[in-house]
Amino acid sequence: MRALKTRITSLLGIDYPIVQGGMMWVGRAELASAVSNAGGLGILTALTQPDPGALATEIARCRGMTTKPFGVNLTMLPSVNPPPYERYLDVIINGQVRVLETAGNVPEAYIAKAKAAGVIIIHKCTTVRHAMAAERRGVDVISIDGFECAGHPGSEDVGGLVLIPAAANKLTIPLIASGGIGDGRGLAAALVLGADGVNMGTRFCATREAPIHENIKQMMVDKTESDTNLILRTLNNTGRCLKNAISDEVVFREHQPGGVPFKDIAHLVAGARGRKILESGDIEDGLVWGGQVVGLIHDIPTCHELLQRMVKQAQERLALASAWLLQ
Repeated sequence: MRALKTRITSLLGIDYPIVQGGMMWVGRAELASAVSNAGGLGILTALTQPDPGALATEIARCRGMTTKPFGVNLTMLPSVNPPPYERYLDVIINGQVRVLETAGNVPEAYIAKAKAAGVIIIHKCTTVRHAMAAERRGVDVISIDGFECAGHPGSEDVGGLVLIPAAANKLTIPLIASGGIGDGRGLAAALVLGADGVNMGTRFCATREAPIHENIKQMMVDKTESDTNLILRTLNNTGRCLKNAISDEVVFREHQPGGVPFKDIAHLVAGARGRKILESGDIEDGLVWGGQVVGLIHDIPTCHELLQRMVKQAQERLALASAWLLQ
């Protein structure tokens, strides 16, 4: 398969402009190495590991599974008892990881520290203004999440068809499009809209190498683009996950007169509960994070098969569009 070159492939040293986003409990060495070996950029998730020492072990494990570049995601969110973020960052730097994917409120000192060590920073955000602010702070790449995405799509509800070109209009650094992308048509569209590559999370969950239960993968095959819930909207912390008994219950409680205090649904949305079902395969007993792109997931390929198919389809669609201009 011929490489597909953009600013992202040149900067990251990869064959195809396809990034596997950081995902809690999913971004482990098995998946990250498989994506990198397939020509994309695989990403470990730092906070999936219980402490910085465990992250160092996971980085070493991933390096033993691929000779290609890979990254680490470090998401920094407000917390009563925050993790030791700087210690995780130090492990990433000392482990000579080339790429750091960040999200949340990253202190400028951490950005400066990573860049001084030669680390390429990809910052994830959901609005153009936040993307512009991150560019001013010195990040190298923006990954912009459209409203279709899994996880936390922000509060402005702007879909990728508008958000991607809006961001491309304002940024000078490379741009990665995220949210709603699951095949080569989405990759081609993102490139035409002004992005330099794509980020996928949900689609990579439904691959052979994803370290989650087969029932969860099949759930993503079975769901349609209408089978997601937006939870925690009334608590100003919107999240998109797949419809099941738990997410339906959260939405139901939120829409009761007067709403619901977080303490009354905390046991339903607990991260530990979500992790448990990824391992047990009980698809109704916790939140399963997934985006609207599940409507485009119809099989469970290897990462190599997925990327080869995506790039071939993207090249075909771009060639077809070019042919139309010549008619």
